[in-house]
Amino acid sequence: MDKKSALSALAALGQETRLEAFRLLVKAGPDGIPAGEVAQRLGAVQNTTSAHLKVLSQAGLVRTERHGRTVRYRADMTGFRDLLAYLMEDCCNGAPELCRPVIDAVTCKRC
Repeated sequence: MDKKSALSALAALGQETRLEAFRLLVKAGPDGIPAGEVAQRLGAVQNTTSAHLKVLSQAGLVRTERHGRTVRYRADMTGFRDLLAYLMEDCCNGAPELCRPVIDAVTCKRC
């Protein structure tokens, strides 16, 4: 990931509704959530939620899949991984044991 992409992803996550939507999609896992349900769970208007999801998608953090009239959203874990890797690229100045708490915190405990 380059700096421009990282800034785009961070800006997308820097808005409250988008951050909540992204966290909701991360929690949903690979099955994702239909657009209307995302809006319902967030207590937001569907048009506004769609605009927020589009920003997340353009930032490489969300993927969409259409099934007929239904659009399903999923967190793009590859995009998220690339963002984390970019942020931690030069972590700890050659002392990886200092990064261990961060790695442990972002590792799925159920996997």
